[in-house]
Amino acid sequence: MSRYRKIDQRIWNDEKFRALGDDAKLVFFMLLTHPAMTMLGAMRTTVAGMAEELGWSTEGFREAFQQVLSRGMAEHDPKAHLLALPNFLRYNKPESPNVVKGWASAVDLLPECALKTRVVARSRAYAEGMTEGFRDAFREAFPEAFTKPMPNQEQEQEQEQEKTLSPSLERKPVAAPPVDRPPAARDMLFEEFWKAYPKKVGKDDARKAFDKRSPTRALVAAMMEAIATARGTDQWQREKGQFIPNPATWLNQGRWKDEGIQISATVPGATGRDPALQKLYDDDKIAAKPSVETLERLAALRKPRIAA
Repeated sequence: MSRYRKIDQRIWNDEKFRALGDDAKLVFFMLLTHPAMTMLGAMRTTVAGMAEELGWSTEGFREAFQQVLSRGMAEHDPKAHLLALPNFLRYNKPESPNVVKGWASAVDLLPECALKTRVVARSRAYAEGMTEGFRDAFREAFPEAFTKPMPNQEQEQEQEQEKTLSPSLERKPVAAPPVDRPPAARDMLFEEFWKAYPKKVGKDDARKAFDKRSPTRALVAAMMEAIATARGTDQWQREKGQFIPNPATWLNQGRWKDEGIQISATVPGATGRDPALQKLYDDDKIAAKPSVETLERLAALRKPRIAA
């Protein structure tokens, strides 16, 4: 197990993290940096055990821990005593194919359950989005993972329900996915984008626009950074996000490539805008609301100009 963990400083911009109480923030940091956390972002643990490590009451820890679980920042199977962090690999990438091969030993430390199946599925999807060397390393470490289709979300829910009826999920036949189903790695990448994008409308259209971009992990990482930046802009914050572009529009227009995006000022009056543009925004407070197209044109005017 690695002695180090990477924690992105942008975690303080993350809406889910900021919504946590102080105790829940400490619990999340504990999970990220726990000595027992494997390189797959999963470990065997109990609520009572973690509470004792912090010197808290079990009920006090459980209340804070539930905040983390309810926001999808962690997953827990209390019967199997398995805990997993869904986004762990995104911020703790394997540095070499040999690290991926070492995932096999980490999996052996995890108890058998539906959550473990999801952990392996996520690690496979992540490896498939990397270069050939990492993909080959995963296939070598987990040859059995390629003898059957990766379970999608609905199949995983069915498996959790059927676990009490069947001692071996691997022996139970699983319906074959549709022929036109996108690769599992792309499914995972899209879900990362969808969870990050604040406006949840037109998911099917967004998926089509996403697939047209032939997304890679590097491209999605650039999108994540652009979304995090855009969350702080005036356009995305006004009127409770009313002027945030639809996700399909944002993808089709390649908006993550926008330059010169200005973050809304935290000090009243210190907007950093051109006075003429500032007046437009001030007048807008008492005038009819402009269209999204008009706002996008204003955003284009704010882009820095290159001197001839």
